[in-house]
Amino acid sequence: MKAVENYTVVYSDDDIVVLNKRSGLLIAADRYDSQALRLDVEAEKEFGKLFAVHRIDKDTSGIVVYARNEEAHKNLSMQFENREVKKTYHCLVNGRPMWETLHVTLPLQPDGDERHRTVVNKRFGKPSITDFTVLGNCGPYSWIEAKPLTGRTHQIRVHLHANGLDIVCDPLYSGNQKPVRLSDVKRRYNGDVLDERPLLNRLALHAYKIQFNHPGTNEAVTFTAPYQKDMEAVRKQFAKIFKVDPLEAHSSDSLTDSSL
Repeated sequence: MKAVENYTVVYSDDDIVVLNKRSGLLIAADRYDSQALRLDVEAEKEFGKLFAVHRIDKDTSGIVVYARNEEAHKNLSMQFENREVKKTYHCLVNGRPMWETLHVTLPLQPDGDERHRTVVNKRFGKPSITDFTVLGNCGPYSWIEAKPLTGRTHQIRVHLHANGLDIVCDPLYSGNQKPVRLSDVKRRYNGDVLDERPLLNRLALHAYKIQFNHPGTNEAVTFTAPYQKDMEAVRKQFAKIFKVDPLEAHSSDSLTDSSL
């Protein structure tokens, strides 16, 4: 995997480019911030003209697919429109769900308040569906897998918030902006808490996996994006302390529970 400052290359060929982007990077033009750094502009320096076929939030890290020609763009756009693409996200939330799986069908209205947030609106909202699975509990936190069947703006974040859960360091939907610090979860922390650097201090949401039919061959393909360094640091520390690993839970489709 070729390392670049703002992204890593998961896969590329003549039809598609699959990238793993860092948090804080737009994937296409934004009407609210025309000067913001964009993934497509950065990646086009390496790959030439790219065509966007889907979006993930600026604050979300993880997998993004671009088409490299008009035929691939049309093919992939239709797959997304017809809900044939399967997307899997991993996130770390504050708290402990009372459920192991959750099917959410709350209709959502993008740009629904003065902060341009997405809101639940049963009258004017668009149909929105997300399936959630708890991958493991880690003291005050929980790892959750989200599979959105629709692609509304901030869908995962809003569906969780509506069910009493907020993703760690969510700047829009959570009142708790407390970063993840090792001293908060490790019983015998020997460092200086005043000088401690957080393990993670941004939205803990990662686009982990995507499945679709390749536009050139029509073969089913699956791509995964490794966690970014900050989220990976949290995963490793929590695996040591709580004996819970969301990647192992995901691969075995089993639920893991641990407490302090």
